[in-house]
Amino acid sequence: MRSILLLGLGIMALSQAPFNQPITNIVQPVDGLPALNRLALSSEQTQQALTRLTIRISTYADDYEARLLKGLLLFYTGEDQAALQELNKLTQLVPDFHLAYLIRGDILAARSNHVAMAGNLPLHLDANKDIQAQLNALKQEAWARLHAHLQAVDPNKVPLALLQLDHNTPRALLVDKSQHRLYIFERQDTDQPPQLVRDFYTSTGKLEGNKKKSGDLRTPEGVYFITSYIPDDKLPDKYGIGAFPMDYPNALDQHEGKTGDGIWLHGTDRIYYSRPPLDSEGCVVLTNLDLKAVSPFINIGVTPIIIADKLTWVDKQNWLTTRNDIMTAIDGWRSDWESLNVDRYLGHYAANFWNEAFNLRRWKEHKSRVNQAKTFQKVKLDAISLFSYPVTSPNGDKMVLASFRQAYQSNNFSSETRKRMYLEQHKGQWQILYEGR
Repeated sequence: MRSILLLGLGIMALSQAPFNQPITNIVQPVDGLPALNRLALSSEQTQQALTRLTIRISTYADDYEARLLKGLLLFYTGEDQAALQELNKLTQLVPDFHLAYLIRGDILAARSNHVAMAGNLPLHLDANKDIQAQLNALKQEAWARLHAHLQAVDPNKVPLALLQLDHNTPRALLVDKSQHRLYIFERQDTDQPPQLVRDFYTSTGKLEGNKKKSGDLRTPEGVYFITSYIPDDKLPDKYGIGAFPMDYPNALDQHEGKTGDGIWLHGTDRIYYSRPPLDSEGCVVLTNLDLKAVSPFINIGVTPIIIADKLTWVDKQNWLTTRNDIMTAIDGWRSDWESLNVDRYLGHYAANFWNEAFNLRRWKEHKSRVNQAKTFQKVKLDAISLFSYPVTSPNGDKMVLASFRQAYQSNNFSSETRKRMYLEQHKGQWQILYEGR
């Protein structure tokens, strides 16, 4: 197998339109994907990767990333002609896929022995910093896409983030910032983990880490919900064909003093096919074609989007045990609430509990006063969704967000409401950190 060198896309191809013209003049090669060389893929591993890509292409005709990676891996195995055919087909299907032209240029360079002349061609991209920056961005994108495929999710593992989706929440979006991937998962039967539907390359904030303040160019990490849709004609060009705003900052973010807004899932300016892995001001960015593919899976006001620095994947038994532990804790809270035993009920709350109106001390006073007028209470919970939170609580403990419908009835009051609850696992016990709507 040959090493992959990402070659220069060419001054003309990078700086002049159109991108759908054949690339026949290859300029100086630049360092490309040395990490691929270090992977030292065996023939069996490479064939498995190619098989997965072939399945992706046959399943989804619009999976242009799969075609790109197939061409790249065919080139890696020395099958230049097959790789070139795949890239030719791709550039016909998606004339503005800049990275496809870059890989196609590599193949043409290899066929004309330019790879052996690396660094010795008369044209030097170093003199043009803008073009060099564009090449570096394309290299980063290529590696992010390829690395994610080679490190594909184990089909026997499930995301811990999705412990339960209620019957009103058929799908969820997960973003792994470290892998530059957005995953779509679909609800199955109650005792079955959600199932992976598709995944896509995505760009996130220019700076790594969790968002803390307005303008810090970081993408937030947490559990959010899609709140609305903004169509193409209401957006500046940089947001592409549409945008789905999220509810950042959520209750937890606000409690922790985080600032900023305008965190969206959106498309890409039409002058580009895609963007580098770290390139947004904090949003999650897809190609326009991918955003179009994702849009039908989103229900406004319902669909959660969980953003993590790195998603945690577990086996089904681990998933089931964690989910059952939390369901048991929530049902214990419900049962003790019904019992009219205030001390038992309040024992489910963390010392640093808060909501919009109360801290723990004031909550105890409020509940003790209210319970004096109660002769019975009935609490029914249904439509429960559970999300393992991608960051720890202010105490450094594991956290879960529970979302459910609560029907409450007593001798002097009744209500039905949708509620969200943050729980933290403190000293082995799940305690309520926040309770609100």
